[in-house]
Amino acid sequence: MDRDDAIALLTRNVRDEHLIKHCLATGAILKALAVHWGEDQNLWETIGILHDIDFELIAGDMQQHGIRGAELLLENGVNPDIAGIVQRHNHYLHSGAYEGRLEIALQAADSVSGLIIACALVKGGQLTLVTAKTVAKKSKERAFAAGCDRNRIALIFPLVDPAIFYEIAIQGLLTIREELGLT
Repeated sequence: MDRDDAIALLTRNVRDEHLIKHCLATGAILKALAVHWGEDQNLWETIGILHDIDFELIAGDMQQHGIRGAELLLENGVNPDIAGIVQRHNHYLHSGAYEGRLEIALQAADSVSGLIIACALVKGGQLTLVTAKTVAKKSKERAFAAGCDRNRIALIFPLVDPAIFYEIAIQGLLTIREELGLT
């Protein structure tokens, strides 16, 4: 599945523009991490794009989140490995069970995307003005972008230095800044 196919599947199942942008942002960060680690960029980006495909379908029932997403992906012929990672990404059901680099990266990317975008919005929507230092500083302010789970972001720190992770994530988002409505 390529990026366009993943986006088409996502937009057939998700209507909320903010959720679509969140999924695209998560995909861009995962792609950048895949490049950093020499992993399959397409696979990692696809997983990021599709990770919340069931969010509107489950209507807030976090006991179904990921499970319904995996079912939906399998029904649409998506690789079972992708569906399995999407199923397990719900940290409410699978807390502490992340061992693989991709699963850990998904947890971190899922949360850091909102933190970085919030930093950009504070700077008038200018993602180009956001630095790793900015993100690190704002991540210490618990009230700032309060919905971004710092514990999930920190899961990646044993694998990559925080400053490097934030820089990789910012660079990933810069590749799709127009799609995110940022400059």
